[in-house]
Amino acid sequence: MMRRRRSFRSGILCFILALTLLSGCSPQDAESSSPSESAKPAPPAATMPVKTVAAEIHEQPSTVYYEIFVRSFYDSNGDGIGDLNGVTAKLDYLKDLGIGGIWLMPINPSPSYHGYDVTDYYGINPQYGTMQDYTNLLQEAHKRGIKVIMDLVINHSSNQHPWFKDAAADKNSPYRDWYTWSKPGETLASDGATGSNPWHPSGSDNYLGIFWEGMPDLNMDNPEVRQEMIKIGQFWLKQGVDGFRLDAAKHIYEDFKSDASNKETMKKNQAWWQAFRQGINEVNPNAYLVGEVWDSTAKIGPFLDQALDSCFNFDLSKTILSTVRSEQATDIAFNLERIYGFYNTSSKGKFIDASFLTNHDQNRVMSDLADNMYHAKMAAAILLTLPGNPFIYYGEEIGMTGMKPDERIREPMLWSDEKDAGQTTWEPFFYNKDTNIAVSKQLQDPNSLLQHYKQLITWRNDLPALHNGDIASYKLDNSSLLAYQRVTSQEKVLVVHNLSKDVQTVTLPDATFTKLALTNKYEASLRGTTLELPPYSSVILK
Repeated sequence: MMRRRRSFRSGILCFILALTLLSGCSPQDAESSSPSESAKPAPPAATMPVKTVAAEIHEQPSTVYYEIFVRSFYDSNGDGIGDLNGVTAKLDYLKDLGIGGIWLMPINPSPSYHGYDVTDYYGINPQYGTMQDYTNLLQEAHKRGIKVIMDLVINHSSNQHPWFKDAAADKNSPYRDWYTWSKPGETLASDGATGSNPWHPSGSDNYLGIFWEGMPDLNMDNPEVRQEMIKIGQFWLKQGVDGFRLDAAKHIYEDFKSDASNKETMKKNQAWWQAFRQGINEVNPNAYLVGEVWDSTAKIGPFLDQALDSCFNFDLSKTILSTVRSEQATDIAFNLERIYGFYNTSSKGKFIDASFLTNHDQNRVMSDLADNMYHAKMAAAILLTLPGNPFIYYGEEIGMTGMKPDERIREPMLWSDEKDAGQTTWEPFFYNKDTNIAVSKQLQDPNSLLQHYKQLITWRNDLPALHNGDIASYKLDNSSLLAYQRVTSQEKVLVVHNLSKDVQTVTLPDATFTKLALTNKYEASLRGTTLELPPYSSVILK
């Protein structure tokens, strides 16, 4: 992933960062009522001094990504299961939405519905299609300017993988040391990193599998395993894939809770991903690597040092959702400036954020926001006007709902309010029975959530400051208004969101921003330095 770099922030940011964690700025949740467009505007609020944009501008050239669970997306052959040809059939929908990249959840053969327990790292799940189908998908996506990254599960395999079956059946197997086995009489640590007992019986032995018995951990201390995983990555790059989402990236060596604070464990994780990066660079130095590292800022930094391009920003997703629920602004930009400073230092200027609202492991956005459409639209507006690569979970753009267990947050994508031959049926609807949210219905409604997403992504794709820019704080003395600057070396814009159900009026401190460039509510106005925003609206000022 190529990255333009202007300069580096001082290393002192590492110290500042330790005092300022993004997750610590989330406000308490609060209920909201419907907006009143005729509500009497609040008197103009005073402003705090505007932070001068620092000389250091770290641009983040971005792509809007779309996460796809293939099984649930679109069925091309009538068997009720989504497939690769189904994804290809919907590329024009994604292009029209403004998507520039897709993340395919696991597509390798697997005994499970989700695919995170792989039995063949070089194959395609036969329920999803063939290698030719995959190659065709890549070619058609690239014709439309859409990148494709795929889930790569390196931490563990399936217990049905031939490697593990051979290792479990024969202690002299050449694959025995590809996994971690207990020694006779050894006291087994039970503090698994994921909260459960990580050891599982196999005959008279026990093997390590921190997620569950169906996912035995691969032994990454074995040079043969390391070489094989790099070889697998190189294989898929040669097929034409543009990069990887790396599952459970921090658990390559962090197997037990006691490992979480172990510096040696962190160094081993870092060294492995640096070696993987080097292997990937041999085939495609621009391949995009984004890791699942659900941890503190300080622990994420080392993963970005000549290794991963991005790690998913779980803290930011929590902050965005708590902000829209409470309708109270937090200084998101102030925190991101410091975090990005640390990450840019860690990565030598190559870092790009990976933001999202929720993903396939979390309750869906609309359920998390209690079906509040105003809040769902505002969450999207914040996500899509912040730096980095934003990731949209399939169905999020139409307001699909879902709460755990996992199958119910991965329900079939709802395409039409009428019978659609491509509708997947592998899992019956529990939450998304209301066909009024279907894509076909929302495409006809200019005020729909889907049209809102399309508008925001268009803004982002058309405006360089939103597409590539750094972020800088901009404080307004009005807790209902969330504001921040997006900055490139060539331009600067001001983003302002009215989080509340009431009209808000504020006086800007100077005439730096004189033009109302974009708004999603026509009632918004800028007269001189007086900005008026309708309820639940967003504007871009130049």
